[in-house]
Amino acid sequence: MSALAPTLQAFFTDRLIRQRQSSPNTIASYRDTFKLLLGFVSEQTGKQPSQLDITDLHAERIGAFLDHLEHDRGNSVSTRNARLAAIRSLFRFAALRHPEHAAVIERVLAIPPKKFERALIDYLTDPEVDALLAAPDTSTWTGRRDKALITVAIQTGLRISELIGLRCADLHLGTGAHISCHGKGRKQRITPLTRDTLEVLDRWLQERAGQADQPLFPTRRATPLSRDAIERRLTLYTTRASSGCVTLHGKRISAHVLRHTAAMRLLHAGVDTSVIALWLGHENVETTQIYLHADLALKERAIARVTPPNSIPSRYRPPDNILNFLDSL
Repeated sequence: MSALAPTLQAFFTDRLIRQRQSSPNTIASYRDTFKLLLGFVSEQTGKQPSQLDITDLHAERIGAFLDHLEHDRGNSVSTRNARLAAIRSLFRFAALRHPEHAAVIERVLAIPPKKFERALIDYLTDPEVDALLAAPDTSTWTGRRDKALITVAIQTGLRISELIGLRCADLHLGTGAHISCHGKGRKQRITPLTRDTLEVLDRWLQERAGQADQPLFPTRRATPLSRDAIERRLTLYTTRASSGCVTLHGKRISAHVLRHTAAMRLLHAGVDTSVIALWLGHENVETTQIYLHADLALKERAIARVTPPNSIPSRYRPPDNILNFLDSL
């Protein structure tokens, strides 16, 4: 057996699962990366995946695999970079176990991620938020559930995986009302609730009447909602809300757009970006800078404070008699 197979197995069982205690989503992403990579290299070399060695995964072949992802599979640059990050993580692990392959490993680790243009984020304005929240039919059980879910998403900015993972016990009402969730990277995060959100959730929790470990937003069969189910419901409500809010026409509203909306509402309220990063569960504060780039109103306020060039400074004069009197004292 080659060195690659036991190294790959140890990478998953020892490094990812035992040492780093990586989340199921991370493990699944890394698994898919190496299934694609081994399949590609196997086709290129004519070897079975179990017969491949570390030397078969040299830098030129890894580069060809990354190009294959973009051009043949139609993956985005961000997906390409995510696949490369998984490969580099494996090779950093292999460097400690197989110094005899140091030259091959070093060249793979030197492959840089690909730069790409970042589009401005989409988010909802206040009238669009009101229209979307009014779209669910609250005369039905499903409509009341969906309104509570959308309200939580817009106010807390939880990721879709965090919304799906919420249990009844994660909702804490009363003094210091908040929602507790386990977010990305297995980090626990507590998000306070506003009075309006608390009222919606209080009514929903009484109707839900679930056990502590049951989903807060379940299906009719009491199972957790899927990602696809949430996105389909949002598409339905966006179409319905667009009849009364013309700016929603043609807009694609996803759970991530609701997360962006929560961040932009905090930014417009004057909340510092470091606090917004904590609110959203960003590991790096720089990630939150995308909201500064998207906020045109913030830029307009900034330029209004700048003195126009070649302007003649003038002496301040009180605009009112009473102010003039006070200034003379």
